[in-house]
Amino acid sequence: MSELFTRPIQALEIIKNPSWEQLREWAKVEETTTAHGSARYITRIRSRSAKFTDILFEEPTAEQARWLREAQASLATMRLIQLDRILGDNPNYRLHCRLYLPLDAARLAFMWGQSLFDAPPEFAARDQADLTTVMIPKWRDKFMERRILVDPTTFTTYALGSDYMGEVKKSFLRMAMYWTKVHGGLGLHAGSKLIRVRNVGGELVERGAIFFGLSGTGKTTLTCHHHFLKGEEGVSIRQDDVVMMQPDASCYGTEDNFFIKTEGLEPVGQPLLYKAATSPKAMLENVWVNPDGETDFLNYTLGRNGRAIVFRSDMDYTDDSIDLPRADIIVFITRREDIVPAVARLTPEQGAAFFMLGESIETAAGDPAREGQAVHSVGTNPFIIGSFDEEGNIFLKLLRHNPDVQVFLLNTGRIGGRGVDRKMRLTPDGKKQGAKIGVLDSTEIIKQIARGGIRWEKDPDWGYEVAVSVDGIPDFRERLDPRHYYTAKEYAELTRLLREDRRSWLKKFGELDEVIPQSLGLA
Repeated sequence: MSELFTRPIQALEIIKNPSWEQLREWAKVEETTTAHGSARYITRIRSRSAKFTDILFEEPTAEQARWLREAQASLATMRLIQLDRILGDNPNYRLHCRLYLPLDAARLAFMWGQSLFDAPPEFAARDQADLTTVMIPKWRDKFMERRILVDPTTFTTYALGSDYMGEVKKSFLRMAMYWTKVHGGLGLHAGSKLIRVRNVGGELVERGAIFFGLSGTGKTTLTCHHHFLKGEEGVSIRQDDVVMMQPDASCYGTEDNFFIKTEGLEPVGQPLLYKAATSPKAMLENVWVNPDGETDFLNYTLGRNGRAIVFRSDMDYTDDSIDLPRADIIVFITRREDIVPAVARLTPEQGAAFFMLGESIETAAGDPAREGQAVHSVGTNPFIIGSFDEEGNIFLKLLRHNPDVQVFLLNTGRIGGRGVDRKMRLTPDGKKQGAKIGVLDSTEIIKQIARGGIRWEKDPDWGYEVAVSVDGIPDFRERLDPRHYYTAKEYAELTRLLREDRRSWLKKFGELDEVIPQSLGLA
């Protein structure tokens, strides 16, 4: 434990827990007020500073210690805001979070604070919170330097040189996930909801579902979708970002409101999110606003990582709980454009394998030079502190301890879109070949998973089960069977390449239970 992380914060003045009205007033200098009455801000840094993040289990290096001393010296010359909030809303899971930041960065407190829950007034006087973040957006501003210093031993983060709200949010969620692991659970970068349907036997059932997915795969879209269920059937949306799974597969929620990606947001395919994002209470970051004040979520002049804090109370299909009694259904969302099936059912060991694979493909919005190439992130979670191998082994243990939990792989990309050379296959008139797996396909598949309305057969190459028919999608096999789009030779070569990629990734984890790669024939 470094004494630099435990030093009390010194400042010219510390303003404790100002009102939301006061925070917005202080942030007015940065605000564009939309036609809906919501606040829009433009940031200098427009994504998380992953490349500049250091996790410090040991004493800081000399350079890191110098950065910390420099930051603390600058704080002593500033007027600071102290904001105390609660992460989690369950008597068994409530973490006291404290944010310190300069007064001229008030918009960050205004936005982040409303993502969590009210802290009792007496918490402001506590010497120490469970989780603490110190943020100095203008640190070394002249040189555009950034550094995120994370000390898990004290549950403290110094975020230096970033003015991106997501950096604040993830600093607390990252620490909360580590805190959960230390205390016997597993923090998951996943959305959650309850789905109430009549199953194929006519019985009304309620299934808890959680959704993993890298950015751009549709995690939030599918978490925050009603599946067109009506009457006694329906959904209750709980979380869109992070849940804390316990040994019995119950999941504590973390946040009160949602921080959504607004790229491509439109009212037909994403009606719940669009309504919330155009509410007067929404807080927008790096979203284009037209001269008349109207928001344009399809204009990417400010980049493709536009974000919005949206309120649960502005979203239909939410209720007064953020927890799941049990995760009956676990869905790993990927976005592929080749032979990966639209949906597959996995064994616990295969579920742990896809937890470790955390796979998708690079998009033009991410890195155009690598478009179509495989990307991986363990647990689809860039915020893991500690051993990745340990996370995978814990996840397998949770699945084995709860054998009734079903695990699925869901592809939201295309079937048959790319060839062996990874290039997009085009028709003579330049249109993309293969079949797009649309939002309506994915929402119907999830609904039928809950209902038991899918017929499965074992895939001879991978050993998991793939869907051969899905109630509600009459042309499923004709349109979404990967083998329809390739010759036998092409299909075999794409299978070989995918096997090579998956095997190469899993070989990185020497402490992983060997049954995990074996489950996909990758040992």
